[in-house]
Amino acid sequence: MKKSLLLLVILMVACGAKQTTQQVAQAATTAQMRFHCDSDTTVINELLHKGIDSGITDANALIEFYAQRLLGTPYVAHTLEGDQEMLTINIHELDCLTFIESLYALTRATLNKRYSWRDYAANIENVRYRGGVMEDYSSRIHYISEWIIDNHMRGNLVEVTPELPHADYMIKNIDYMSKNPDKYQQLKNDTAMVEKIRRHELRQHRFPYLKRSWLNSKEVKAALRSGDFVSLVTKADGLDVSHNGIIIVDSKGDPYLLDASMSGGKVMLESKPLFRFLERSKSNIGIRVFRMMQ
Repeated sequence: MKKSLLLLVILMVACGAKQTTQQVAQAATTAQMRFHCDSDTTVINELLHKGIDSGITDANALIEFYAQRLLGTPYVAHTLEGDQEMLTINIHELDCLTFIESLYALTRATLNKRYSWRDYAANIENVRYRGGVMEDYSSRIHYISEWIIDNHMRGNLVEVTPELPHADYMIKNIDYMSKNPDKYQQLKNDTAMVEKIRRHELRQHRFPYLKRSWLNSKEVKAALRSGDFVSLVTKADGLDVSHNGIIIVDSKGDPYLLDASMSGGKVMLESKPLFRFLERSKSNIGIRVFRMMQ
């Protein structure tokens, strides 16, 4: 009897998570939003109309479609930071994480046949914050490992890394922020906020990754798709990944990284295949790959 009751509770929770994704209730009001400029809403509406008019219904294809239209967007770091946590809407300036969040939000709105920037904003909140609801700074998901756990539970994203040929695992403490609070504006003089962040950090966390030495193998290249989200796994202490973007597979079957590049200063397609791109950094030891759930 107890086992049956437990199973029922699990099923109810799972169904509830699924409904949260489909409804995408927007908790943040306009007063809780921070815009880069007056044209943010106009540009987002125009992008969404182009996406819907394209007739594309595959999530990966839509991600690639929108990424191509964001090429050249300036790279700007720390656009989410401020004295107060607000839902930042900024399509004119992107870093590696806000770039993939924007691609997710545009694609999700298009799949739901929604034309408005308000739908984009609701989807930004849904993918950026724990449980899909913005509260304070600690409610923002700061590590990719928690980002995929939280968004997978709510039916937004799935990690496909374990399915890739030659996938491996590592165990790591992911606690860089609480150990280095002076590097973060919101944590410098706020011990209570540091403690909130610490409670959500992952210790002895086991996660999958693909070593960069396998990235040029035929079977791995065949398993990657244009429009896949990709994160570069780092060996830096306390961090899981160092950079994010999407994969673009060329006509020869070689995967490339399309990203908001700090060194390039804009959203761009990197000039070398992904396995060559990773060779230039000793700290990036592999990748993790995620896909949108439809």
